[in-house]
Amino acid sequence: MNVLPTNDLLDMLAAAIVVLAAAYLVGLALVSFFAPVQAARFLNAFAASLRAHLLEMSLRLLAGLAFIRFGPQMVFPGGFVMFGWLLVVTSVVLLLLPWRWHQRFARRSVAPMTRRPWVFGLVALPLGAAILYAALG
Repeated sequence: MNVLPTNDLLDMLAAAIVVLAAAYLVGLALVSFFAPVQAARFLNAFAASLRAHLLEMSLRLLAGLAFIRFGPQMVFPGGFVMFGWLLVVTSVVLLLLPWRWHQRFARRSVAPMTRRPWVFGLVALPLGAAILYAALG
């Protein structure tokens, strides 16, 4: 059940953002498979600066709000609404903490993926495909 007021323009915008998020994951997976050096460079840029941190958190918040808004219309609505809330809550927490903490965490957690970007692709591709299926299916 969608508890948010109905607004066709907002619904279309949320749907577009969800589809773009899925396309981003699929695209990043393909880059991870076929251009691993570029994928590693991109992944290492996460939280590399305050500007990168704020951009990442803004995009995560936007995607999270889109999943919350469009989730009820997707296949497996409860799961995608919860995913949206997870993105929003974790983004807000990361915005409230000093960004260098996020930077240190990103360095530790992203490092294994940058050594083997194809592993990241193995996760990103099915996740992106599942989101596309749920959004368009």
